[in-house]
Amino acid sequence: MTTTRTALVTGASRGIGLEIARRLADEGYALTLAARREPGLLDAAAALREAGAEAHPVVANLGREQDVDRLAAEHTERFGALDLLVLNGGVGAEGTVAELPLKTYDLVLNVNLRAQFQLIQQTLPLLRKSAAATPARGAKVVALSSITGVAGEAGLSAYGASKAGLISLCETLTLEESASGVTATALCPGYVDTDMTTFKRDSLGRDAMLTTRDVAELVLSVSRLSAHAVVPSIVLTRAGEQIWRA
Repeated sequence: MTTTRTALVTGASRGIGLEIARRLADEGYALTLAARREPGLLDAAAALREAGAEAHPVVANLGREQDVDRLAAEHTERFGALDLLVLNGGVGAEGTVAELPLKTYDLVLNVNLRAQFQLIQQTLPLLRKSAAATPARGAKVVALSSITGVAGEAGLSAYGASKAGLISLCETLTLEESASGVTATALCPGYVDTDMTTFKRDSLGRDAMLTTRDVAELVLSVSRLSAHAVVPSIVLTRAGEQIWRA
């Protein structure tokens, strides 16, 4: 078992997840990086290693139960402890309540909520172990929810529902596990400038969106809190004339 702080980051091959992984590596974390596509994931891990980090890539599709189990098992085998679980991987889908196919709804809820629940379950023994070893700091779960989980947006019916569920899951996890030193925070940003938001660039423009660094900064802030401090959720909205907007 390593004595270095360890983190597991899903969706870590690009965008928000990769920026979080970079910042955690700068903080001295040893990392398990997960993503669905192998080439981008291996490139990300190689870049982090070149910068001096310990980065273990695991190709995993969060839509497959066996992949989530294997991801938790590989982190356990390599590190034997877990200080920070970052639930960043997910999928987006546009569609109204009236028109969204149930197949799409099932996919979004499976990847964005069920898989997150499963990965928490599988890694909870490691989180408890790390919290017991460092009781002042404890262990953290940070989940990338969305402002659409707080204030609904037309056309994002399944996505918003999955992200609202993730906020509730984080609150429940803290209630159940904070006595063991494990707490959870849901980050709820508006549109962040990544590959997933290219469809919004014509209407918003990249300069109007949040940056991946904005989100990563909050992950680092939460990771530095003591075990006594709990932040159930953080809403990160874009500058402008409205507060509750994606």
